Amino acid sequence: MLFWAESKSRFRERHSVGNLPGLDYFRVSPLASSSTGNVTYIETPQHKVLVDAGLSGKKVELLMESIGRTLKEVDSLFVTHEHSDHIRGVGVLARRYPQMNIYTNAQTWQAMLPKIGKVPAAQRQLFPMGTTLSLGDLDVTSFGVSHDAIAPQFYEFHHSGESFVIVTDTGYVSERVEGVIKDATCYLFEANHDTEMLREGMYPWPLKQRIMSDLGHLSNVDGAHALMDVVGNDTKHIFLGHLSQENNMKSLAHMTVAETMAAHDFGVDHDFYLHDTDPLVAVPLLTL
Repeated sequence: MLFWAESKSRFRERHSVGNLPGLDYFRVSPLASSSTGNVTYIETPQHKVLVDAGLSGKKVELLMESIGRTLKEVDSLFVTHEHSDHIRGVGVLARRYPQMNIYTNAQTWQAMLPKIGKVPAAQRQLFPMGTTLSLGDLDVTSFGVSHDAIAPQFYEFHHSGESFVIVTDTGYVSERVEGVIKDATCYLFEANHDTEMLREGMYPWPLKQRIMSDLGHLSNVDGAHALMDVVGNDTKHIFLGHLSQENNMKSLAHMTVAETMAAHDFGVDHDFYLHDTDPLVAVPLLTL
């Protein structure tokens, strides 16, 4: 049986604490992004949060130190789904940092707990798919994606008129999801593989089929076309994430997405900037 904490921040409830004048900010850093491990850091004046912890607890600690932050400051960790490259460090971090609430939906909790070990009941928070959670100055909206996990959900973060969306681990982006994530300020978006590299690579054919399926991952070209359906006038930054270390290269992903979007009259590195991510090197904090 699962036991859930009584959340201090109920859905659509706002805390009374306001931003201090002159100290408002909204910063993000993809600490690690690849097919082997994923962690993203987000901060506002009132909250410091992670999305996923797909590396060891020690590696996450070191990545945080590399951007001048500490996990002692992190109050929330949002989990997308139960695959190991997203949850490897979740249990360790929960036990090591008791101030850190862990949020995901009930199905993912059920699938995740046997893999990550004990998580204190006081830190277990339910975040149903398709809902919005208000944590003081940070609103978080969850939305489902098409992936071979029990109930995968990703997140859009809102603060002071700016928004940051994470979309990886999906075989396609539905019109429903497009409607949720359209015209965000910043995206961390999947460009998992080059289709030719995947087809010619060493993976067994059933795994290749799974990756290329509607329950798999977006290729570089797929990611570019999906981005063209959601990027808007407010979009300023795009991070390319969840690259396969066997079936992709940073330079190839960047070139493919940039050229595909530019060919359709999108102002890459003019209207918005395209950024790379790394499996083990944190992107410097970006202020939105």
